Amino acid sequence: MSDDGRLWSGETPLILASGSAIRRALIKACAIPVEVMPADIDERGLEYALGPRGPREVAANLAAAKAMAVSRAEPHRYVLGADQTLDFGGRRLDKPASRQEAADHLVLLSGRAHQLHSGLALAINGHAVWSHVETATLHMRPLSGAFIHDYLDAAGSAVTSSVGAYQIEGLGMHLFQKIEGDHTTIMGLPLLPLLRQLRNMGLLAD
Repeated sequence: MSDDGRLWSGETPLILASGSAIRRALIKACAIPVEVMPADIDERGLEYALGPRGPREVAANLAAAKAMAVSRAEPHRYVLGADQTLDFGGRRLDKPASRQEAADHLVLLSGRAHQLHSGLALAINGHAVWSHVETATLHMRPLSGAFIHDYLDAAGSAVTSSVGAYQIEGLGMHLFQKIEGDHTTIMGLPLLPLLRQLRNMGLLAD
C-alpha cells in the first residue's frame, strides 16, 4: 500500500532493476512503493550479441534483460527494467567516457535533431511479460565552442552519466530549442505507458 492510500495493489513493492536515482524518484512520486536492485549484467556483451540492431531495439532488449536478470533472483515479484539509447540518424551514441568525448558529442549534435528511445520491461518469475519503447525527439540549438566549454565546466562530471552529455532536468535545458515528447521519456522512465500497464495488470487502482 502506498502512503497516499490504496493506489498500489501489489502485495510487495515494485522492484526497479536500475540504480538510477531519477527513475526511482519518478516511481516514488507516483506513490508506488519501490525497491532498488540494479541488474548485474554485461550490457556491452549483450549489445554485441544483439548484432546490428537499431537503437530502439537495443533499448527494448536491454530493458528486458535487466528485468529478467533480477526477476530470476526474486521470483514472484514484479521487476521493472529500463534502458535508454540515443539515436542520431540511426547511429547510437553511448555515454561519453570523458569530458573530451562529451564535447565531441555536443559538437556532433549541435544544431541537429536526435531521438531518445526509453525502453521499459516488466518481468515476473524470470520472464518478461510486457515491454514498451517510448521515443522523444530533441532539437539541439547551434552551440558555439565557447558555450560548450562553459557548459562542460558548469555541468562537471555529470556529463559522463547520460548518453547525450546532458540532464534535461538541469543544465541540459540550455542546449535545446525544441523538444517533442514526454518529459519522463527524456528522463529515462516514460510514466504514462508504465502506469497504464500497471493498471491493466491490476497492480494500480483504476
